[in-house]
Amino acid sequence: MNKSIGIRVAFASLTLVTTFTAFTQQKGGLELPPPFSLVKVADDLYNIVGSGGNVAVYVTDEGAIVIDDKFERNFDEIMANVKKVTDKPVKYLINTHHHGDHTGGNSKMIAAGVEILLHKNARANMVTGKLPGMSRVTFTDEMQVVLGGKEVQARYFGRGHTNGDAVIFFPARRTIHMGDLMAGTTPLIDYPNGGSLVEFTKTLDAVLKCDFDTVIPGHGAVQTKAELQTYRDNLGKLQARAREQVRLGKSKEEIGQFMTANFGWGAQQQRMSLDGMIAELK
Repeated sequence: MNKSIGIRVAFASLTLVTTFTAFTQQKGGLELPPPFSLVKVADDLYNIVGSGGNVAVYVTDEGAIVIDDKFERNFDEIMANVKKVTDKPVKYLINTHHHGDHTGGNSKMIAAGVEILLHKNARANMVTGKLPGMSRVTFTDEMQVVLGGKEVQARYFGRGHTNGDAVIFFPARRTIHMGDLMAGTTPLIDYPNGGSLVEFTKTLDAVLKCDFDTVIPGHGAVQTKAELQTYRDNLGKLQARAREQVRLGKSKEEIGQFMTANFGWGAQQQRMSLDGMIAELK
């Protein structure tokens, strides 16, 4: 089901650990910008890097379209960075998913008159988690926002990080914002909120069939389509190695230790991903 708004708002190796980790450290030998840097992606498209998820800012003659809004405490700094590139107001905010490091500023955005859009599953997850700042408008498969003659598409390709991950397309700039479907580290699969390791690779395969060159990940430096392909391939290797451990009958503790040693899993993955992954891979 499509909706319209506004003008037309129609890893058993160290190599895999370091490959996933490298996305948060550097790209092309260049260190990531310091916290809360405003990075130019194109003449009218910017990425606010820093605490919380990456915030994309698309500038038009009629206002800005913003993707994600970090934590609530980051609202003023986000808006200050927006004002560096446009004197127009923020008109639309699209959340890539429901996690608080991507939706924390929603309530303040609403108070500022910004229309918030997100996938229906992400909104349901916000309701379940009793998170503030829920949108009035959701989409199922795809939504288009046209503002000042510029189009942004929000598209749903399936489960992965959660069951409500939207990929945001800027067609004129051949750029996408992946949210935490590409998060810069060993992927987190949020099974309590519908995430799936098995479906994750399928979702990335579907995204990779689309026409784009540049990727703004949920966290970390801007990437290329080729780097997204590498990310997907490494996720496939992670899935295969994890399945092998499950089918060998290893205990939960042994599998957890294996994932930490070989794929850099931390406490968050152990808490949110381990049980669900074992059940899914049996």
